[in-house]
Amino acid sequence: MKHYRSRNQGRMRCAACIATLGLAFTIALPHAAHADDIVPPIVPDKIQVLAPNEVFLIGHATGSQNYVCVPSGTGVDWSLFTPEATLFNDSVQQVTTHFFSVNPNPDDHGAIRATWESSKDSSAVWAAATGVATFATDPAFVRPDAVAWLRLAAVGVEPGPTGGDRLSRTTFMPRANAFAAIPFM
Repeated sequence: MKHYRSRNQGRMRCAACIATLGLAFTIALPHAAHADDIVPPIVPDKIQVLAPNEVFLIGHATGSQNYVCVPSGTGVDWSLFTPEATLFNDSVQQVTTHFFSVNPNPDDHGAIRATWESSKDSSAVWAAATGVATFATDPAFVRPDAVAWLRLAAVGVEPGPTGGDRLSRTTFMPRANAFAAIPFM
């Protein structure tokens, strides 16, 4: 969910297809037997999710980060407009869709947040970044051309239209191993 750009170039065009590893963590253990089989990757301290949270879903994503050019100081800069990604399990079955949307939680005052919607039951989770790791801060983990690795905390959840709750107990959605597949300069 990120792009690659060279700040040394006078001109910058930002758009990239990406492949990411998204992880969903939860305190509740509705899939405890399955959770024992999932081993999350080693990540920098800045994005680790600590106990009692336990992984219940891993998704391998393909999609894009979309940017728009905006005024910045006396010049311009790129600002994230929206991600669009589909996450698949190890059996290449779609598990979630990832995008930006308005968080329905009234405590979040209509904020536009990173959103994941379950392909199984349409339950959804909205999240905000609480930790960031980049090549500059964590070169042992993050490649120079990588999208920032994130730890996103749930700030809203909603059951699916028929009461589905697959994502309703989510507490964190870390993003790791993300890289720009098509860099533009």
